[in-house]
Amino acid sequence: MINLPPWRIWTVVIVTILGIIWAFPNTLSEDARNKLPKFLPHSAINLGLDLQGGSHLLFEVDKNAIYKQRIDAVSDDMVGVLRGNVEGSKTKLPALAFSGRGVSPDGLTAKVTMTNPSDVTEAVRRITTLGQPITDANGVSALKDLIVTSNGTTISVNLSPEAMVSMERRAVAQSIEVVRRRIDETGTKEPSITRQGNDRIVVQAPGESDPEKLKSLIGQTAKLTFQMVDESVSMQEAMAGRIPPGSVLLPQPSRPEEPYVLVKSRATLGGENLTDARPNQDQNSGNWVVSFRLDSAGSKIFGRVTTDNVGKRFAIVLDNKVISAPNIQEPIPGGSGQITGNFTLESASELSTLLRAGALPAPLKILEQRSVGAELGQDAVNAGAKAGIIALAFVVVFMLLAYGFTFGGFSIIALGVNVILIFAGMGTFGATLTLPGIAGLVLTLGMAVDANVLIYERMREEYAAGRSVAMALDAGFSRAVMTIIDAHVTSLLAAIILFYFGSGPVRGFAWTLSLGILTSVFTAVLVTQVLIALWYRRTKPTVLPI
Repeated sequence: MINLPPWRIWTVVIVTILGIIWAFPNTLSEDARNKLPKFLPHSAINLGLDLQGGSHLLFEVDKNAIYKQRIDAVSDDMVGVLRGNVEGSKTKLPALAFSGRGVSPDGLTAKVTMTNPSDVTEAVRRITTLGQPITDANGVSALKDLIVTSNGTTISVNLSPEAMVSMERRAVAQSIEVVRRRIDETGTKEPSITRQGNDRIVVQAPGESDPEKLKSLIGQTAKLTFQMVDESVSMQEAMAGRIPPGSVLLPQPSRPEEPYVLVKSRATLGGENLTDARPNQDQNSGNWVVSFRLDSAGSKIFGRVTTDNVGKRFAIVLDNKVISAPNIQEPIPGGSGQITGNFTLESASELSTLLRAGALPAPLKILEQRSVGAELGQDAVNAGAKAGIIALAFVVVFMLLAYGFTFGGFSIIALGVNVILIFAGMGTFGATLTLPGIAGLVLTLGMAVDANVLIYERMREEYAAGRSVAMALDAGFSRAVMTIIDAHVTSLLAAIILFYFGSGPVRGFAWTLSLGILTSVFTAVLVTQVLIALWYRRTKPTVLPI
């Protein structure tokens, strides 16, 4: 140990200097960090909701809406298969006569009544082909999502229990990603978006003081579709209830002179083909519009539809409300266009954000909302800082009393380097510091000197056994290192398990604890060793001062 290779000394020096540089932005305000030269690090630790204040929202995914959407699609597709258009069949099959079809009042059962009882078996077989494989946690299973039954001439279609679970799980996962993209667009730092139970989502947005604004942004489904306007009947007839099959009457809030528009039920194009959406001002009118661009597949469909329907109207529908229903003046082959609708800059920007983030697979119902004031956060910061200072003071006093100013001082220097490296690591990775995270940090301060205690006590034992100072120092490190590593590895595994399976505050605690364990090993094994070796070379002591 006394003859340390130069690389160890340089490693300690370089890592310490880099730690100071990367930890330095944490001491500056946001404005001061923005003024730093580009070659210097700018990232700093983000404060969590309990320290910074912000908004807490609890949402529930509307499962029934997902089920109804699938059953509605099956009800429409049943018409095609009964008329002979069965997927996978090379030729059109004979049409089967049916007297009516529909969906139950709860929206969870699609029904069709066959005219000829002898056609029921064939109809069941065809409708069964509409079933889709169920996606489970490991991929696609062999089960189908539909249960088709018959009672006399009436055929009923329901979702299987396995399909409901799979759809619910997939909807929550998709909703979490969409919500994350929407919040990131607002500039909110480090939002915490986690699943709670099977169908709930917890959103914590530090720094966002207006939960209503956040709720409005998140809560909109933002399902965009392009649907042709049905002009086969007059609006008076449609308002009177004479709506043709395959069409639906939708509201148009932006135009009081035309409050409703009759559109085809089946969408020509969906928002999933949208690649970009930006607010712009129309060059002719000066009004705010939303300019959009489609992907290659969407561009082909959009170009074909506008070519085949020049002079007709098509509706741009968002969440079952018509934004605008313009006439197709000419083919639009480029895959780009504009959405008009009496927008302001704010509303155009909000719609652009929603469209870029994508649509929610199902509506989200707000169950709970809370605002955490910045004053409460500052109180938590002050309490955490006070706890950290007290813990640090006790550690310093103990090490000085137990091992003297020389070796106790080495431990304190190593502890200081440890704290610097923790803050540098958290700032570099943009970690969020929460109140449990502060608890993990305080725990790390105590654990950081454990390794030094093991080393120093081993040195005492070796020196008391009659070894020289140099041999006692060397044995203290060489024989205690494996014990130190074993102890820290088990603690690190426990922290990793907490981080992997935990959520929210538990993960914040596990994050700071994991980082503290890694830096503690470095400072105990290398920093303290380098300091003691340099001290020994300079003083050549004949007595071990501990």
